[in-house]
Amino acid sequence: MQDTSVDERTKKKLALIQLAREYAVNKLKLNPDGGFEYYTKLDREEIGWNVSACQALAFESYTWWFPFAGTVPYKGFFSKDLALKEEESLKRLGLDTRVRAFGGYSTLGWFSDPVLSPQLDWEDTKLVGLVFHEMAHATSYLPGDSNLNESYASYVEEKGLERFYKEREGKDSPSLKEILNEKKEKETSIAILKKYAYELDKIYKSQSTDESKLQKKKETIQSFKEEVIRLNIVPAKKIETFRKKEWNNEDFLGVLRYHSGNQTFESLFTQANEDFGIFHSKVKELFSLSAEERKKLLNLP
Repeated sequence: MQDTSVDERTKKKLALIQLAREYAVNKLKLNPDGGFEYYTKLDREEIGWNVSACQALAFESYTWWFPFAGTVPYKGFFSKDLALKEEESLKRLGLDTRVRAFGGYSTLGWFSDPVLSPQLDWEDTKLVGLVFHEMAHATSYLPGDSNLNESYASYVEEKGLERFYKEREGKDSPSLKEILNEKKEKETSIAILKKYAYELDKIYKSQSTDESKLQKKKETIQSFKEEVIRLNIVPAKKIETFRKKEWNNEDFLGVLRYHSGNQTFESLFTQANEDFGIFHSKVKELFSLSAEERKKLLNLP
């Protein structure tokens, strides 16, 4: 890690990132060209903002094309005003849209991506997970299939986090317990979201009129919200914000894009005898499948 004149807290965060990077390369077998070797201080609280969009009556993402990355369902900006301007143009096309702040990015090993100052405000476990996630993109990446790329990186992040803290702090590690508790809560949330995503998908593929589909979409999303609140998945202090949020298709796709195909990845990891190097190779074997076959393996609507 490049030495810079920074305060003690920042030095500790950078030291943790260096440990995570070394672990990623040596134990998780991730590409050493995945970045996190240098530090850059930004003059803003957020790194940037992604704009994404989806058809209003189909789970079909609006996409952009970029060199190296290929077709992707989001476009990044370092200016929030520009991101909001892009979103408005997409709304005029009748699309469901969302602008989200992003915590990191990967240039897929083509450049040495730096540690960025806003990342240092994250909790340690989230910061370590970020390193694993972004370095996974530089290890195994299929241009044009963001669902596979993001879900694979999320799987590596999750598995890597559990191993990192178990090896460093032991099976009784408070950090590990926190990670496992959050994992269980996340699985519950994603299961409910997937259930309603499939219900919405059936509505969109039905022979009903667009007017009828829009009404059923509204009712289904309302039912989704009510079930989430009834099961106490949303913290009490955030319930009102959750209730008022106007959910749309892109909200569902935004989650599924990062959290699909867990059973497939778990099966590949087992076949690899839990060897990450072999696992990454097995993931790359999926690249030869058709887009529809990969979508099926990810269990996407």
